Amino acid sequence: MLKARVLTSLVLIPLFLAALFYLPEVYWALLMLVIITIGAWEWASMNRLGGGQWLYPAVTFAIGLLAVAVTDTSYVFIQQHLLFWGLLASAIFWTFFVPIWLSGRFRIRNQVGVAVIGWVILIPTWLAFVSLHRIQPGLLLALMVAVWIADSAAYFAGKRFGRHKLAPKISPGKTWEGVLGAWLAVSVYGLILCSTLGITPWIILGLWGITVLSIMGDLLESLVKRHAEVKDSGRLLPGHGGVLDRIDGLTSSLPLAAFFIYFPLYYHYAYPLWASVSQ
Repeated sequence: MLKARVLTSLVLIPLFLAALFYLPEVYWALLMLVIITIGAWEWASMNRLGGGQWLYPAVTFAIGLLAVAVTDTSYVFIQQHLLFWGLLASAIFWTFFVPIWLSGRFRIRNQVGVAVIGWVILIPTWLAFVSLHRIQPGLLLALMVAVWIADSAAYFAGKRFGRHKLAPKISPGKTWEGVLGAWLAVSVYGLILCSTLGITPWIILGLWGITVLSIMGDLLESLVKRHAEVKDSGRLLPGHGGVLDRIDGLTSSLPLAAFFIYFPLYYHYAYPLWASVSQ
């Protein structure tokens, strides 16, 4: 299992890095859209969306393709609104809804609700992949590395030192010792970034937030799989399971990172609205 996981990573990482730094923006957006569409297919399969196993990913792909295809400046508002409202919906979802969901471990049986939740998870993740790449591919890579370090450190620290369960009814393998290992590893990663790039140490606080979010994303996918009574979201990636298994920590952390980067836009939108209402 570990050998297959490592071999798959050794194949995928160079391909991913080449795409990240050398693909033109539009092709990067399309590549990430294909990955998110596979994730949508896995989501529909796990949750047994009636008649939606093919329709659901097709609609997901169409939404993204519409945004990518818009090149006329008269319709660029479609991209702007999708980014604005998509990241806002994701921030509200992960900040308020997911903690309640994980705490109650309730199962959502309404298929429309399940479909909407899948889009709230997946489409903002795609928007974050595209928008963060547009800002700076190195920034996107640095954020993804933080999630991967947290995930790996939590796994190995939990396996070696794990005694106290984090969420035994959702994911029995996760422990508080693993969380501590993730926190320490990400802190060291932050210190290395600060010392080599000369950036403010406050970035470490942001990395701690990303660590918490990545754990929440991992736990949420574990809860959905437990309700679906499946071990993996798919079998596309040997040793890793499916696409959702590989990007679960990113679905929560990247959209929130993009949301905070674009937060001034929300302030400029919300303040005039608040001022007009309060008059």
